[in-house]
Amino acid sequence: MSASSAPAAPSMKLGAVVLTMGNRPAELRALLESVAKQDGDPIEVVVVGNGSPLPPLASMAPPGLTVRTVELSENVGIPAGRNVGIEAFGPAGREVDALLFLDDDGLLPGQDTAALCREAFAADPKLGIVSFRIADPDTGLTQRRHVPRLRASDPMRSSRVTTFLGGANAVRTRVFAEVGGLPDDFFYAHEETDLAWRALDAGWMIDYRADMVLHHPTTPPSRHAVYHRMVARNRVWLARRNLPAPLVPVYLGVWLLLTLARRPSMPALRAWLGGFKEGWTTPCGPRRPMKWRTVWRLTRLGRPPVI
Repeated sequence: MSASSAPAAPSMKLGAVVLTMGNRPAELRALLESVAKQDGDPIEVVVVGNGSPLPPLASMAPPGLTVRTVELSENVGIPAGRNVGIEAFGPAGREVDALLFLDDDGLLPGQDTAALCREAFAADPKLGIVSFRIADPDTGLTQRRHVPRLRASDPMRSSRVTTFLGGANAVRTRVFAEVGGLPDDFFYAHEETDLAWRALDAGWMIDYRADMVLHHPTTPPSRHAVYHRMVARNRVWLARRNLPAPLVPVYLGVWLLLTLARRPSMPALRAWLGGFKEGWTTPCGPRRPMKWRTVWRLTRLGRPPVI
């Protein structure tokens, strides 16, 4: 058979997981419409209701878009909720080749995002995770905290990175099969970095792609009442779970100094210190320290695991 008559390689099958608390039906509808408009093969969507009833998605879903739903009786947190969405596609999401994780108040402004994901994964077999660029729908601006690297001044520059953004990404499902899902007990904050470090330790790579855009309104992370406590607690858990023992006090000491240097309000500081203590005094889950060669890889990528 000649090369010209050889059958084309099958297209990568994509799914999408959307976590919602049911309080943004208009935004959720717009997101689903943007997923339905993606070029290429249709994307099946699983919407997880995290502790609240879901709006009537059968009437909201655009024609041609398959939407499955899972309603949880309680709010289990962001990582556990997304893990439920993964498992809705079979163990470790094996019914699809990659999963998009999208915030329910986000929107894909371009129709080529799914096609770009397929191309990126097909071109690089070791690419495990793609982090999208988050842009404000009104201003088009990307906040520095939404660029997952230390040198964040140019959000339009794509690069290899060491972590990713939770509600604007795509993950090859083989990553979940190999290293597991997101850490359920984190509830909120740093769960992406925990998965990223485990993926990097297993040899996978992570890309930040400025050309894959999710529109999302600009909001401060501190809007969550539990922000300061969980950021601190999970930072300790992250280190205890993943870092070689000599780096744990270095990493956490640096973050303690950085937090103090930012001069938080007294209530915020009390919450942060309480969370920091909680991180040391409560179970953090299984400890699987990364290899020293992974530490070197993180360092070469511009973010040694001490900051």
